[in-house]
Amino acid sequence: MILTGIGKSGIIAQKIASTMVSTGMPALFLHPTEGMHGDIGIARKDDIIIAIGRSGESEELIALLPSIRKIGAHLISITGRADSTLARHSDIVLVIPVDEEACPLNMAPTCSTTAALVVGDALAMALMKLRNFQPEDFARFHPGGQLGKRLLLTVRDLMRTGPRNPVVRITASMKDLFSEITEKHLGAVSVVDDTGALVGLVTDYDIRRAVGEGLNIFSMTIPQIMNPHPIAIAADQKAIQALKIMEEREKPLAVLPVIEEDRLVCGMIHLHDLVDKGL
Repeated sequence: MILTGIGKSGIIAQKIASTMVSTGMPALFLHPTEGMHGDIGIARKDDIIIAIGRSGESEELIALLPSIRKIGAHLISITGRADSTLARHSDIVLVIPVDEEACPLNMAPTCSTTAALVVGDALAMALMKLRNFQPEDFARFHPGGQLGKRLLLTVRDLMRTGPRNPVVRITASMKDLFSEITEKHLGAVSVVDDTGALVGLVTDYDIRRAVGEGLNIFSMTIPQIMNPHPIAIAADQKAIQALKIMEEREKPLAVLPVIEEDRLVCGMIHLHDLVDKGL
């Protein structure tokens, strides 16, 4: 899809081309003057060229018409005059007559360019429907946007792993637990058995609660202080799902252990990891 236009119409053509590209339709803007000096060579027989011009008589656009015909590309015009030169040489004419511009002098393109933009965006949306363009497709072309992050980012992409993942064995000492939870700065530590499978979770809150109850935490064992039924999330789950789990609890969670098959611990994800990515 090649869009062209001169002046304000050219700016509208650029915006429509950008919308089409962002919704998965290969498109580009061709400046008609540059087209006359070689850039029309980008066009091929099966391409569609959309030319935008209110009067349909701009010299720069009209000069391109013979080359477009020789190439054999299909020409669609968006114009305000059905009897214009541009319209007469087009395969399809989308007429958008504008009787008066918003300009107090009725000269500066305002209403006419807005109307052309509406038609161009309508074409882009129609193409999305015809191609069954889905949110997942949109996300692929917008990985930096919030929708892209929600649909593409997985827990594995954001989790703390390796030396950044706080883990202790259930047989470890309380000293080892305190050292691990302090060193990793996540306010929690996953408790695993000899196979590395998740069997519990200890958080700062668990430690504070035990102290508040007057317990001697240094004489306790990890099984006595841990939560034996922690909520965990699979590494291949969407990151946005981790956020929902954290937020929808009666007492919101700050961390989630990340597990793989057989509940083997492979990481931990913190609420801050999700916030930092704009989720």
